[in-house]
Amino acid sequence: MRTVRKVLGAVRWYVRELTGEAEYDRYCDRHRRHHPNAPVPTRREYQQIRSSHCELERPGRCC
Repeated sequence: MRTVRKVLGAVRWYVRELTGEAEYDRYCDRHRRHHPNAPVPTRREYQQIRSSHCELERPGRCC
């Protein structure tokens, strides 16, 4: 039973990393550490912040 639980945990970790689900959790942890009194953005607000940042910081393309 312990092996099955370990395998399922590894699969869950992999899927969360693959889909970007864990990225929001890491962002929340970092936000709480650096801004302890500020409210943590919701997942939707985080996605809006991330997409606007990507649009502004995207390097130019040659083609």
